[in-house]
Amino acid sequence: MGIRAQQKEKTRRTLIDAAFSQLSAERSFSSLSLREVAREAGLAPTSFYRHFKDMEELGLTLVDEGGLTLRQLMRQARQRIADGGSVIQISIKTFMEFIDRSPDVFRLLLRERSGTSAAFRQAVAREIQHFTAELTDYLEEKQQTSRSYAEMQAQAMVTIVFSAGAEALDMNESERAALAERMTLQLRIIAKGADAYNKAKRL
Repeated sequence: MGIRAQQKEKTRRTLIDAAFSQLSAERSFSSLSLREVAREAGLAPTSFYRHFKDMEELGLTLVDEGGLTLRQLMRQARQRIADGGSVIQISIKTFMEFIDRSPDVFRLLLRERSGTSAAFRQAVAREIQHFTAELTDYLEEKQQTSRSYAEMQAQAMVTIVFSAGAEALDMNESERAALAERMTLQLRIIAKGADAYNKAKRL
């Protein structure tokens, strides 16, 4: 990559980080203006268009990055699992760490999942599908079950996790610990139920 390309990528990264930094519990992406993002990035508004067609393209990039960040963390969790430990407990701990460190990234995914923009809704749906597909791959391999059963189990688990994540955003540390225990029990019930069902189908 040449110097000019590196500088362009650096400036693009600055715009992305500037948009992320302005998100909060009180501030959604839809309330941000192009001028605000450019000012936060230390750029002239006209410079914005050298990197993004409009604010929607920037927002879709944020959704993609948010989903990728979460998937990368869960991949790391599966590596930690390989070294020994509870699959469910380590996965939940990793997910709660993500919410604690990047609450506004998760808020972005939640808000745009049911937002007014069809493009944003579709982008979030794709990220959830990617997340579910990776979990399906893992369950199919580890449980030696059919793809369809692994996918149904993964979908149920992802639904519970995302729902609990929305609750966790406004909880204190002790409340999150109680929520993590509840999630652990719920996911274990799903896992045991899936295992019993798979065994019954083989008979």
